[in-house]
Amino acid sequence: MIFEKKHDEFHTLDMTEGWHVPEGYPAGIQQKIIAGGLDEAGKRGNRTRLLRFDPGVYTTVPFVHTYWEEVFLLSGDLIVGNDEHGQGGEKFVGYTYAVRPPGAYHGPFRSETGCLLLETHYFQP
Repeated sequence: MIFEKKHDEFHTLDMTEGWHVPEGYPAGIQQKIIAGGLDEAGKRGNRTRLLRFDPGVYTTVPFVHTYWEEVFLLSGDLIVGNDEHGQGGEKFVGYTYAVRPPGAYHGPFRSETGCLLLETHYFQP
């Protein structure tokens, strides 16, 4: 796994390949790592990923992690703070941004129409 980002000039991303469901996420939420890597056990590295939700998909519990996270909602809708049945929460649409320090609880999340997020995760040196 690459833990440091490499120099990579403008290029077209293949949006049809390289997607997978991250560990602990429900089917219908997929990520595509576009740069770097994260070693959570060793608390090092940084990564940039795209995260997409299919319409109607939701998570059921809040997330918390040991790294910094920056999230930019590129398209669609993201509802933050739903319950375990996907009900309630506050709806956001693009262009919306969040930054979270390590240990911050956030979510659960759902999307009515589907969404695409750009996320950066990193450990502070």
